[in-house]
Amino acid sequence: MSDQIQSQRLDKWLWHARFFKTRTLAGRVISEGKVRVDGTIVSKPSRAVRAGMVLTFTQAKEVRVVCIEGIGDRRGPAPEAQALYTDLTPPKPPKDPAKIAPRPVYEGGGRPTKKQRRQLDRFDGLE
Repeated sequence: MSDQIQSQRLDKWLWHARFFKTRTLAGRVISEGKVRVDGTIVSKPSRAVRAGMVLTFTQAKEVRVVCIEGIGDRRGPAPEAQALYTDLTPPKPPKDPAKIAPRPVYEGGGRPTKKQRRQLDRFDGLE
């Protein structure tokens, strides 16, 4: 991380911090207005960000809230990328084990027949 760099483009920072696989993908998400910087919707990937700013965006159907801790000068390994931000996303509540139904176990020998597979799919709610 370089001390000389004070600010960086938003799409480049999201790519350096490894939230998106490519800068193009990061830019597309920003252009669609799905990223907020300090609570303000941003629609330009060229928006400058600095340390201390808070970003809110969706990633993999989850809302992420991160505080920028530093500006990176390269897209390095994951531990280096994780040093660029502090994750403020509230943790998910643990799933209640009583609500999770156990998966049915096939107790026969070998593969299930087509009829048995359909019954399993119907039980799992796939059909």
